[in-house]
Amino acid sequence: MSLSDFKSLEIEDKPVFDRFFQEDPPQISEMSFTNLFMWRRHYRPKWLEREGCLCILFEPKDARIYGLPPVGKGDKPGALAFLCEEIGKISEEIRMCRAGEEFVTAHVDQSIYTSLPDRNNSDYVYLTQDLINLSGNKYHRKKNHLNQFTKRYDFEYKALDDDLVERVLGMQETWCRMRECVLNPELLAEDFAVREALGFFNELSYQGGAILIDSQVEAFSLGEALNRDTAVIHIEKANPEIPGLYAAINQIFCKEAWSGFAYVNREQDMGVEGLRKAKESYYPHHMVNKYTVVPKEQVSSKQ
Repeated sequence: MSLSDFKSLEIEDKPVFDRFFQEDPPQISEMSFTNLFMWRRHYRPKWLEREGCLCILFEPKDARIYGLPPVGKGDKPGALAFLCEEIGKISEEIRMCRAGEEFVTAHVDQSIYTSLPDRNNSDYVYLTQDLINLSGNKYHRKKNHLNQFTKRYDFEYKALDDDLVERVLGMQETWCRMRECVLNPELLAEDFAVREALGFFNELSYQGGAILIDSQVEAFSLGEALNRDTAVIHIEKANPEIPGLYAAINQIFCKEAWSGFAYVNREQDMGVEGLRKAKESYYPHHMVNKYTVVPKEQVSSKQ
């Protein structure tokens, strides 16, 4: 077995991933085919089946290779050991990243591995009804922003369909020009991810929604079911020059698409101060804590 046996992620692989995610519903936001696929240019995911599990490696262009927690009903500790062995063949640093607390508690042998908290990549999870109703004093400012927008603008909300995809792409181009994506590698990677998602709208299992003002898309959001009771929001964009628009797309998309789910996972803040402040301002119900799992001998050798 070698890395050459791992397969690069393609759209044709979706049924395999869907099968594993259905039998072992994920808790962390990374674990959906849509998310893995839309970010494939940036993270360059590779995969294979081993020990009855789906084993995934990320090989980013500007970072060392690392694994994701194995998915499936098979031997997860065995699959974890296999992934670590494969990574160790080509890298001095063996890492299993974005491992959720549930996985660490149930499948990581603490006599063999060390689990390091990864706050920057931990997911924010909210009660869906909190995001829809914005009730109580703690949401007073959000409700005001939303009300100001709805009173000031004559707008229309539309669920994403084939006809709307091209118009959303146009709004993404405008947003990128405003934010100068070409000068920011992270924004450029996100731009490609959005284009991948929209370009494969009919093949991927996500929903989208957009707010139009004067027939022009000014905000959009993309998300999907993560598990039976949780939806995950992958992308949310709005024209920053329109006050209250971010509050509006957040609230309306949750109401129209995700009211049947108990929770909404709005992914991580990546350690970005402004993003952390924004996510905390919606008062998460809980965090899905994530960890980086490394072999104990690797930690000892660095001390």
